[in-house]
Amino acid sequence: MPRAIDDLLGAYDKLIMDPVHGGIPLYRHEIQVIDHPLYQRLRNICQNDILSLVFPGATHSRFLHSIGVMHVGTRMFRSMINAYLREQQLSRDVDLTLTQLEAIDYLSKIIRLACLLHDSGHSSFSHQFTQARRIKELMSRPSRFRDLWEGIDISDIYRQPPEELEHEHYSVRVAYDVLENTDLEAAGLHRNDVLGIMETTRVSPSDTFCRHAETFWSFIAGPDAHAGALQDTSTPRLVMDLLSSIVSGEIDADRADYMLRDGFHSSVTIGGFNLDHLLSNLRFGWNVEEPWLGLAITQKGLGALEDFVYSRYQMYRKVYAHKTALGFDWLLREAINEVLEDPETFDWVDVCLSRMDYFAELTDNFFWEAFRRKARQVPNSYSKCIVDRIRLDHLDTRENLAPEQQQAHIEKLAGMLGTSPSEVVTCTMRARFSNIQDNFNGIKVLMREPVTRRRHLKRITDVSAFFSKFGDGTITHFYRRPALLRGT
Repeated sequence: MPRAIDDLLGAYDKLIMDPVHGGIPLYRHEIQVIDHPLYQRLRNICQNDILSLVFPGATHSRFLHSIGVMHVGTRMFRSMINAYLREQQLSRDVDLTLTQLEAIDYLSKIIRLACLLHDSGHSSFSHQFTQARRIKELMSRPSRFRDLWEGIDISDIYRQPPEELEHEHYSVRVAYDVLENTDLEAAGLHRNDVLGIMETTRVSPSDTFCRHAETFWSFIAGPDAHAGALQDTSTPRLVMDLLSSIVSGEIDADRADYMLRDGFHSSVTIGGFNLDHLLSNLRFGWNVEEPWLGLAITQKGLGALEDFVYSRYQMYRKVYAHKTALGFDWLLREAINEVLEDPETFDWVDVCLSRMDYFAELTDNFFWEAFRRKARQVPNSYSKCIVDRIRLDHLDTRENLAPEQQQAHIEKLAGMLGTSPSEVVTCTMRARFSNIQDNFNGIKVLMREPVTRRRHLKRITDVSAFFSKFGDGTITHFYRRPALLRGT
């Protein structure tokens, strides 16, 4: 118990200096996680694949991003606890019991570990790796998931094997090994509670988690804790879903960190938003009728949330979908396919994707060496373009083209160039921003009656018309192959 109080008061074992957030404190068990070889590999995986070929400062790693997500996730949870305490102090004195302090500390540490490990399964070049055709073939092998968990009973983590493996499945697999080698017992934590709030899993929480969840829920909801439809709902499951939304949701620690971090290192201002203002207006929200437990935002905080959403929208359009950046992403995927034509390289990547004792080998450096080797052997190769930063020649950009319109435009551009349509390359980014409207309906706005101060919740789209402005769309860039690739 004294340890929980010390930690809540700000005791820590180490401080990491971060260019975005400043000093980030770490506990002893978190240092053990970070020092694990499977976690250290994230130092050698760039957060934004090869975006640095366009924005030279964007060389930051998944390693520091993941630590930043842990820091933001902690701030989100504690900010909502602090806001609750401030509001309660206005109406009556609130004295936290030791049991309540212990529950808050436990849940906070579970969030921190899940945030710290949420991206630990990313392979070389992050998202572009799994988009390469040859990698998709490897990842779709039916026995891949079984090989990955060979000799381990995962019935308490997954109800059934996934049909298709994504990096989130690898993050859970890495987290399992890392936490197995971490002294969680000394910290009073349980491994499956951490895995349970990571994506893709469905875990039955430990007895410790269930006890703390009940204490936390009774503390936050008071008389509503066992009222209406909530009385027939699993409190631990409600709390676990709440914690999951902090790790991975629409207002989550991941998005908050990568927008600030990518904007900072890309030296653009469009990824900026006021994190302090946003966090200070987040609240725990619940509805005894639905039942629902999740994140809510105060009415005065809607402006901060709108800034958060618009900044993300602009980052996708102006940075992630930048015409030169998407062109290099296309070249990168083709270069990965190209080096995997070598049977030895293909077999080695196949092994690394099935065994955790070799998974740490899959870093950006592995493929950069393969690209350099291929570029020396074949001068007119995709690898040569990546190594020597030879760009696709940008021709045009169009939005929201249907497939037949896209093909017609390819033929038109080819005719204007006097070349074959096969020499015209397209790169499309799908911006699924209708999710903003749909998913943000799951976040409630906390309203208060002007005199009675009685609280009630409203759907966010019933209060703000801002989110209805976003819809799905595509940005398609058209390019001509570089001279050394023409005819390839």
